[in-house]
Amino acid sequence: MSTRSTSKPRFNFNYLNVYGLVLPIAFIVLWAIASKLNWVNPKLIPAPFEVVQIAIHQFQQQEFWTGLGASLLRDLTGFVLGSILAITFGIIVGVSRWANYLFLPSFNVLRQVSLFAWLPLITTFLDYGNSAKILFIVLSVFYTVALHTIDGVRQIPLHQYEVAKVYQFNAWQTLSKLILPAAASQIFLGLQLGLIFAWVATIGAEFLLANYGVGLGNIVIRGRAALDVGLIVFGLIVIGFIGVAWNSLANLAERRILVWRR
Repeated sequence: MSTRSTSKPRFNFNYLNVYGLVLPIAFIVLWAIASKLNWVNPKLIPAPFEVVQIAIHQFQQQEFWTGLGASLLRDLTGFVLGSILAITFGIIVGVSRWANYLFLPSFNVLRQVSLFAWLPLITTFLDYGNSAKILFIVLSVFYTVALHTIDGVRQIPLHQYEVAKVYQFNAWQTLSKLILPAAASQIFLGLQLGLIFAWVATIGAEFLLANYGVGLGNIVIRGRAALDVGLIVFGLIVIGFIGVAWNSLANLAERRILVWRR
């Protein structure tokens, strides 16, 4: 007797990726035509070829790679610190009834405050330095990851805790063999969103706290100050590609680490 595979083919995903390139390619073609026929002011909107020339020039400059490294380091530092704090907080609040009563009301109030509303307070104590930018990134990650961690822990059925008691699990065994595996899907969803928010916050911090330091955001600001639209477009493209790369890496990590759940 023949059997049919129930797994979904991956062929469709390749088509989706190809279709996703249609709009950007069409935009670039129209952009090139508009520039060639002088439909747009070349001083305001440079031709695609000029942006490519700017990109080649920037890739040859040490300043670009220094800024890229600084942005990535801030992003990863804020993401790691924010994730550790958020997962720890989420597990404690999700498991402990007293911690839930004590901390969750304040947490729910604070997460309603716009992230950018924290900037005056942050800069009051930390000025415009690197620490202020990292704290801004930590806050952008913390709330999202904490919420998903709390949700994941609360979805664990009560009978699983009872089984853990029967096997006389200690606190570490309960955490490593029950809580983390059971809540892993929600935690990874929070981490994936947190990684995206961290990158957005990294660039936002470099825009808003631009008085100090280097980074990709400062390259865009330099282009604005010089009225160099090509440099601005180049910076935005690099920022967008890095964001897509982070998201792809997060998806890959989730598939690799959570393969046992499929």
